[in-house]
Amino acid sequence: MSSSQSYVSRRGELETYFDRTASDAWAKLTSDAPVSKIRATVRAGRDAIRQQVLDWLPKDLSGARLLDAGCGPGQFSLEAARRGADILAVDLSPTLLGLAQQRAEAMGLGQRVRFLAGDMLDPHHGDFDYVVAMDSLIHYRAGDVVKSLSQFADRTSTGIICTIAPKTALLATMHAVGQFFPKADKAPAIQPLAPKRLYRGMATDPILSKWEVRQTRRVASTFYISEAMEIRPA
Repeated sequence: MSSSQSYVSRRGELETYFDRTASDAWAKLTSDAPVSKIRATVRAGRDAIRQQVLDWLPKDLSGARLLDAGCGPGQFSLEAARRGADILAVDLSPTLLGLAQQRAEAMGLGQRVRFLAGDMLDPHHGDFDYVVAMDSLIHYRAGDVVKSLSQFADRTSTGIICTIAPKTALLATMHAVGQFFPKADKAPAIQPLAPKRLYRGMATDPILSKWEVRQTRRVASTFYISEAMEIRPA
């Protein structure tokens, strides 16, 4: 199966999961509602990663066009909108996008963010100053991650911030143990990726070879492990 075929196949699985199976769980996870101890660790980890992404972006984003690739219920989009960015927030789940739109309207940010159901890689989205892909690439194979970043970079002028699920012994153990959890506490399948493998793929890509990883930060919150990286033109 080629990278493009595997990407499309996985995209379909994720659309079904997030829009039908787990939309209620993700709505609750991204709110202040009580959750299980397991999901509380995921919430804390995602909060830490989101704050890191925000810390790497300018405090004033006025005039900047930003793609929130795989925005889910829109937590990051709303934070970036407060800084003045013009945001296109794309996700596979119309259900989660509906929730994101409600939250944006309630916060008075509805005019700052355009929520769109579809493929985050669609070239018709246009060009951007920044692309943020927080926990939206973690479900794809290494080759698809490189291709996705390359397509983002081809339409991005200033920087990309993404996260991967770093391939570690601890993460492998967590996922093995996770098979015994109740179904409601299981996250969708992810693809652990060794950062060095990603870097090698970037070095051989004709577009990404002209970019560089400026900084990284790994967050481990019990059952949530993620590594954020900032990528900019060299």
